[in-house]
Amino acid sequence: MTDHHEVVVVRSPGRSPAAEAGLAALLADYHLRTEAEKGEAVADVDSLPDRYRAEVLDPWTAFADDVVLVARVADTAVGCLVVTAPADGRSEIKRLWTDPAFRGRGIASRLLGEALAQAAEHGVDSVRLSVWRWRTGAIALYERLGFTVTESWDGRDQLVCMQRKL
Repeated sequence: MTDHHEVVVVRSPGRSPAAEAGLAALLADYHLRTEAEKGEAVADVDSLPDRYRAEVLDPWTAFADDVVLVARVADTAVGCLVVTAPADGRSEIKRLWTDPAFRGRGIASRLLGEALAQAAEHGVDSVRLSVWRWRTGAIALYERLGFTVTESWDGRDQLVCMQRKL
C-alpha cells in the first residue's frame, strides 16, 4: 500500500499529455460529483455548465493566472488544488479534490499546506475558500488548518465561505 510519504505535489506541472490528462480527469471527477451532490447530476463532461466544462477541457487556459497544484503517487495524479492569483492581498483556494481511492492518506492536507505556502510566498495576507455545506469532512479539515467561517461573498444557497489570515 502506498502511504502519504510517497505523495509528490507539483506546482503548475508542465503541459505534457500525462499531466493534462491527470489534471483533467481530477477536475472532471470534481465537477461531476459536485453537480450530482447539488441534485443536478449530469451524464458526462459535455453536459457540464460551460464554465466547468472549459476547466476540464483546457485547465491551463482556465487557470492561466493561477497556481495549479497536482499531487502524484508515482505517475498517477491523485489530487489537485488551484490557488488564484493574488488580488487585494488575498488569494482563493479552489477545486480541492482527492481521488476517492487515495483519500485518508493526507493528500488534501499536503495540497492545502503547499497552497498556503504558495500564497505566503506571494505576500498574500489572507486566503479564502468556499465549500458546500454537506462536505463536512472538508469543512473539518479547513477548520483544523485554521480557516474560520466568514460572511458569504457568494449568494449560492448551501455554500459556506471560510478564510484564514496568513
